Amino acid sequence: MRFVIFCHSLRSDWNHGNAHFLRGVVTELLARGHDVRVFEPEDGWSAQNLVNDHGAAALDAYCQAYPGLGSILYDPSTLRLDEVLRGADVVLVHEWSAPELVAAIGRQRARGGRFTLLFHDTHHRAVTDRAAMAAFDLSAYDGVLAFGDILRRIYLERGWAKRAFTWHEAADTRVFQPRSGKAVEGDLVWIGNWGDEERTAELHEFLIDPVKRLGLKARVYGVRYPSHALAALADAGIEYGGYLPNFQVPKVFPRFKLTVHVPRRAYATQLPGIPTIRPFEALACGIPLISAPWDDAEGLFTPGEDFLVAKDGDEMKQLMRRLLEEPAFGAAIAERGWRAIAGRHTCAHRTDELLAICHELEGTRREGAVEGEARS
Repeated sequence: MRFVIFCHSLRSDWNHGNAHFLRGVVTELLARGHDVRVFEPEDGWSAQNLVNDHGAAALDAYCQAYPGLGSILYDPSTLRLDEVLRGADVVLVHEWSAPELVAAIGRQRARGGRFTLLFHDTHHRAVTDRAAMAAFDLSAYDGVLAFGDILRRIYLERGWAKRAFTWHEAADTRVFQPRSGKAVEGDLVWIGNWGDEERTAELHEFLIDPVKRLGLKARVYGVRYPSHALAALADAGIEYGGYLPNFQVPKVFPRFKLTVHVPRRAYATQLPGIPTIRPFEALACGIPLISAPWDDAEGLFTPGEDFLVAKDGDEMKQLMRRLLEEPAFGAAIAERGWRAIAGRHTCAHRTDELLAICHELEGTRREGAVEGEARS
């Protein structure tokens, strides 16, 4: 099949988690013989920030980890959608696309486009910026791919979409896998972006304070760390490593003994069941993981076995100490976490799900066309 994908960026993962998952899915589709064309705006904020921080060469670095991948840059003012969409079987539009582009692609579908048209949502804006999401015109879309069941229900309950499917993110196990032979450099590593202060208190309680109290040797990677965050890290004795390309993460995890997951507040309170992609990738790399409170409402994992859960900062400190003092216990947790990923949460699994959804929607359209011809 021919896939046409509109995303914010395939080249840049600077504060852009969807690039992680998209690279894995596109790689899987290509490996199965599908034709995939990815379009991203030439002035996307993620790529611009990456270039500003690390130079233009940083945009090409991902090709070393993902050979064969590439995106087509477009200017919205000159984009010829009729040409881009010609011959497409499936068109996938990510929610960071401009509303005008989302609507224009919908009009192409409504004017007789034969492709399956899907909208892909991997963010919390449905609950944190409802007006922005309500502005999207999805009337001509065949369905929404939501990265959690609660988000799928929101689209249906609010009448934003006719059909919606749960399509969780997952780990690209071609890249994210256990690696050994690395010299240990510290006790704990955390990889994540600071963001818009939506989990500041949680980062202090479940990461910074326990590390400080235990006197651990720790390192943090990520972007958008304001001065007060950097000062808090320094006060706790935590090294700040800055931006880390996502495909280099599997090389870093083996150098530390454990990691943690600190969900953003929206996922912990308003969108239960959505883990985001970071824990998928950590578990795929076989590192013991402790999570701050997060409700696995959809039963993706077995909390307490695939990873540990700390109800507060004191318990986080206790669990960190236990993993460091009982390496066999940590190894067993890591092994179970890796098996959970390998068994049901890889990009290959999600590609199977995507193809099944496309075939289902294609069948529904054909049935509708036959019924329409019969009535006429």
